[in-house]
Amino acid sequence: MNEIRRGTLSEETFFEQVGGEPTFRRLVHRFYQGVAEDELLRPMYPEEDLGPAEERFTLFLMQYWGGPRTYSEQRGHPRLRMRHVPFKVDRAAHDAWLKHMRVAVDELGLPAEAEQQLWDYLTYAAASMINTEG
Repeated sequence: MNEIRRGTLSEETFFEQVGGEPTFRRLVHRFYQGVAEDELLRPMYPEEDLGPAEERFTLFLMQYWGGPRTYSEQRGHPRLRMRHVPFKVDRAAHDAWLKHMRVAVDELGLPAEAEQQLWDYLTYAAASMINTEG
């Protein structure tokens, strides 16, 4: 039983494997630097300052990948599609979102396998947010 327990304790979450909170903060901050200058995406963030959106997205990604559950404690179930319904998310918005996220992911310099795992999720998530033809 000790071997099983030791094995379980030594298995890191993806969150831990990629460097924990600092990595996700860098990822999301760099992403929002791109969004701030994007004329298609910026209007989808009605707040004057992108800081609150950046914080929410950071907390969501950290929780999703095995970090603290702060997002759910503060905001409840993510309900991502529902939260994005007020915004027209079409193929152009999808592509712009992924363009900025690609830059952010690349700048992290993650090991290839971790980068691919993260990118696979992000491309899946982006596709699932499309709610408008065009």
